[in-house]
Amino acid sequence: MAKITKDMIIKDIININMGCIPILLNEGMHCVGCPASQGETLEEACIVHGLDADVLAKKLNDFVVSVDGE
Repeated sequence: MAKITKDMIIKDIININMGCIPILLNEGMHCVGCPASQGETLEEACIVHGLDADVLAKKLNDFVVSVDGE
């Protein structure tokens, strides 16, 4: 399983598991469908939205592990 890191591009995070989309949306990151998600890292998006990238990466990884079981 690929580990989600704050230097990953949002598009690549979504490609790991589409279930990450609701988590990003719940955090106020409505950029998942905009062109910025094609080249913006999780950390860059978190800076724009005033979020802690490490905390969000952990939430995303915890979710992926819970559904993929790895």
